[in-house]
Amino acid sequence: MNIAIIIAGGVGKRMGQSIPKQFINVNDKPVLIYTLESFQKHPQIDAIELVCVDGWQDVARAYIKQYGITKLKWIVTGGKTGQESIRNGVYNLEGKVKDTDLIIIHDGVRPLVDSEVLTDVIVKGKKYGNAVTSMPYNEQIFVIDSKDETVTNKYIPRETLRRVSTPQAYSFKLLDDKYHEAFKKQIGIKGSAYTNTMMVDLGVKLHFAIGSDKNIKLTTKDNLDMFKAYLNMEKVK
Repeated sequence: MNIAIIIAGGVGKRMGQSIPKQFINVNDKPVLIYTLESFQKHPQIDAIELVCVDGWQDVARAYIKQYGITKLKWIVTGGKTGQESIRNGVYNLEGKVKDTDLIIIHDGVRPLVDSEVLTDVIVKGKKYGNAVTSMPYNEQIFVIDSKDETVTNKYIPRETLRRVSTPQAYSFKLLDDKYHEAFKKQIGIKGSAYTNTMMVDLGVKLHFAIGSDKNIKLTTKDNLDMFKAYLNMEKVK
């Protein structure tokens, strides 16, 4: 089976809204539903688990029923951090899925995931045991001077870099084992850590899958405006 874990456990303070950003309505539909619909429609997704910010579970259930997200099987309460939220989702699947099942982790506020991107991360995940969506990095990266942050004399060749986001796929056994290890050892769970960085911190080699520039994360109002623009472009087609 291929099971998606949709992470919607945060409140999104940088968006400056009075409600969690995943529940903001765009064209009379919550952002989260756009995301869930991408997984609902994909033929290779067998089940969905939603990790939801506490206090919004009933709202999520109502929207899921309204929009016919029939693949949704579990709703789990999010944690205090992103890594705690993902951990909660992973641990909830213990005893419910097989070790060889593929788990696809995706941010609930990335509503424009393409079917092709999702397909490739599933194919690569099944082949290698893990796969992370990635894109080339097209800007120049310079390293600030250790003694003066206003100057630099060192850069990182951009052809050696990849931008990695979600969706990400991992076999359940790998995912479950590494989350237990990470929280036991307190490795790869602090700050901006995510599943991919945690895996690398724990010595796992990751495999790249294809990505898309359209797969934006809705963090700020500018991102929200860009999402609306994409939707308007789709209407014109």
